[in-house]
Amino acid sequence: MRILKDDKSMTKRCAKNSGMTLIELMAVVAIVAILAAVAYPSYTTHIRKARRTEATAALLQIQVAEEKYFLQNSTYTNNLSALGFNNSKTAGGYYDLSISLATDPAFTATATAPNSSTQHADTGCITFTITSSGARTGCW
Repeated sequence: MRILKDDKSMTKRCAKNSGMTLIELMAVVAIVAILAAVAYPSYTTHIRKARRTEATAALLQIQVAEEKYFLQNSTYTNNLSALGFNNSKTAGGYYDLSISLATDPAFTATATAPNSSTQHADTGCITFTITSSGARTGCW
């Protein structure tokens, strides 16, 4: 005699995994946190280095404007507005600009990161200078 069993009892039900467990989620969060901890300082360093070009570009513009002013007036000036600069900051505001005059016809233009600027954390590259002879100091 044959006993018939219900087909449902014979087949195993396979439970589908339809989501992530809390452990898997925490592992992903930990991996993302580690990647962010490594990447963020590198990112901020790269941004500071990129902003240095703002200071160097402004100083080169000052040098060109000073030479043009010298050709027209036979002297250099320490007045940024006479050179066509609207204010004493770079375009992004990360550096302060200034010009000092020497005794003979010469000038020194300086770009300095103020304490309030994020560029002040760029140690070793806080101040850039260029002279009328083209000598440069800073992280050009």
